[in-house]
Amino acid sequence: MVGSALVRRLEAEGFTNVLKRDRSQLDLTDESAVAKFFADEPPDVVVVAAAKVGGIKTNNEYPVEFLLENLRIQNNIIRSAFEAGARKLLFLGSSCIYPKFAPQPIPETALLTGPLEPTNEAYAIAKIAGIKLCQAYAREYGATFISVMPTNLYGPNDSFDLETSHVLPALLRKAHDAKTRNENKLIVWGTGKPRREFLHVDDLASACLLLLEKYDSPEIVNIGCGEDITVRELAELICGVVGFNGELVWDATKPDGTPRKLLDITKIRALSWQPTIPLRQGIAQTYEWFLANRAVR
Repeated sequence: MVGSALVRRLEAEGFTNVLKRDRSQLDLTDESAVAKFFADEPPDVVVVAAAKVGGIKTNNEYPVEFLLENLRIQNNIIRSAFEAGARKLLFLGSSCIYPKFAPQPIPETALLTGPLEPTNEAYAIAKIAGIKLCQAYAREYGATFISVMPTNLYGPNDSFDLETSHVLPALLRKAHDAKTRNENKLIVWGTGKPRREFLHVDDLASACLLLLEKYDSPEIVNIGCGEDITVRELAELICGVVGFNGELVWDATKPDGTPRKLLDITKIRALSWQPTIPLRQGIAQTYEWFLANRAVR
């Protein structure tokens, strides 16, 4: 999702020499394969958008895979980028790097100030390691390796697999399926009380391009929209977009995750960036993409 959004943005801005590989072309967990790719086609700028990702369920069930695969992917890319002489690298982290009970909105300085949310701890630790590796290259070798922490993302090419997806695409898929089957109830994990912030992936892509052009500090930068809503409000909004008119049933035996995650975006706003896609509009666009590309007919 993030990689394709970045490619769309770069190509729209007139960049023509964009090197890209998908999973079928390059195994990023393979150290020698990654080193060969960078040696054969040394890039000027690198964006690390690849990762093993998933929602609460998969993060909680497969911590070994989330930790090891993400460490391998980012270590291979970051080291090979440096050895190939990349002028700049942007590492995409995640808002889950911050403590479970971080102050709200969450400033970048909250990193490593408290315990993590247990359900996605392995993924968070891997991302923190990536941040620290970028900062280490900056400190030891003077590399311009920057790290960006996006909030919850959604948009075209998201995963709508109910076993692995995040909350917004999972709810969209569930609401669509319930509507299609003429069901009168929709079961949602948790209590609906946690608050979350959502950013369209195209807005993230514009922020990343701006940072590549104007930001060189190894200190991390948050990217969000500056507003959050409850999961209950999100579910109601999605049902309205999809056209599901049944009852929402909350399964409080399932985990809620972190109570609230709203990022402090003062730093990115100081660079004259702001999001442009309102949540309802973005969800509607995402649902149209889902209907055209993922819905079972």
